[in-house]
Amino acid sequence: MMNWLNLIAWISLILSAAQAVVITIDVIRHRQTMMPIMNIVWPLIGLFFPVVGLWAYLRLGREQSSSKSHSDVSGQEKPFWQSVFVSTTHCSAGCSLGDMVGAPLVFLTGILIAGSSLLTDYIVEFVLAYIFGIAFQYFGMGFTKHQDPKAALKNAIKADTLSLIAFEVGMFGWMALVSLVFFATPPEPDSPIFWLMMQIAMMLGFLTSYPANWVLVKQGVKHAM
Repeated sequence: MMNWLNLIAWISLILSAAQAVVITIDVIRHRQTMMPIMNIVWPLIGLFFPVVGLWAYLRLGREQSSSKSHSDVSGQEKPFWQSVFVSTTHCSAGCSLGDMVGAPLVFLTGILIAGSSLLTDYIVEFVLAYIFGIAFQYFGMGFTKHQDPKAALKNAIKADTLSLIAFEVGMFGWMALVSLVFFATPPEPDSPIFWLMMQIAMMLGFLTSYPANWVLVKQGVKHAM
């Protein structure tokens, strides 16, 4: 069983890495000028969304490149679900980056909070995900250096907190099952199986954060993308 799971993990990871490289190359050729942070977001989406990530970029991300006119990228003509989907990729990329940094950081440093490795992962990953998520929101949603920094930061926190929590609910829920139910000995970040489980967790996080982003965009708290 583990041999098959290892094989599946390697296939998924290699496919995702190749997909991220392809998206990165294409992003360099077709820069996202309206919202430059998306030049980072789309390759990150490729890392944890095998196949779907590439489809989403080609179908939705390319529409926001410099090769498109302003009317094409205004978000007024695209279906609402697509605008929410892109907003969710933006949120999920920041969260996922924090999780991808946090997990190996805990593993390599050996830090432990309250004697629980799972709790330590949760705390460190949440803090980093929040920092990256707010940073992505701050720099990516029109909050420029010309605005009052305090007001801009407040708006970024308001726009991203709910969706970030919703993302981590899905992700942390899956990783709890991985650590406490699915495996007698939970996989560590030096194992491809761990990163396969993380990919699944991030995809579930995307799904749980989509409704939150729908509400936030609908209410005008977040910009339609």
